[in-house]
Amino acid sequence: MTDSASNAGYADEAPRLFERYEFRDPAAIHAPWAHFFPEPPARILDIGAGTGRDAAWFVSLGHSVLAVEPTDALREGAAKLHPEPEIEWLDDILPDLPKVMARGEQFDLILMHAVWMHLTESERAEGMGKLAQLLRPGGRIAMSQRHGPVPTGRRMFEVSGAETIALAALHGLQNLLHERAESIQAENRAKAIEWTKLVFEKS
Repeated sequence: MTDSASNAGYADEAPRLFERYEFRDPAAIHAPWAHFFPEPPARILDIGAGTGRDAAWFVSLGHSVLAVEPTDALREGAAKLHPEPEIEWLDDILPDLPKVMARGEQFDLILMHAVWMHLTESERAEGMGKLAQLLRPGGRIAMSQRHGPVPTGRRMFEVSGAETIALAALHGLQNLLHERAESIQAENRAKAIEWTKLVFEKS
């Protein structure tokens, strides 16, 4: 899939992103909210899976992952870098996720790291409904939102935890975590970039 509006800019940056993302330890990145993740073996949907770093980490813990990534350069490179058979790669994109929805599958955990702020308000409204459908009862969504200057060539919108919590509630998703903090990376802190972490559970 070529870049659509929501994933614009990622294809051109793919080589640099592999160097940047794969360098960071996923266990350390997810430590603040890992206690919300299911015990293995669980079925995980990683939306905007990027370089496959997180998908591979989940597999190392005993999970299986459907990794959704619309940017060809990232998805194809990630599949080569992380060839674990427990990771299935799929070319699909929010808000409608037609290929994922067509599978008729539900998941224990949906991970969306740095994805939600790429969507317009109407796309977020549509996307949340799809996410709720894709969760099993008791399943959870773990979502991080980036706040700060928009990188050149990207499309981002200012989103908030409060807005997302209200939208999720319309679809029967209860908020379990809402934290906003400055980036842990020095280069991002210098740019006043902050992150919001949100966890929701389907009743």
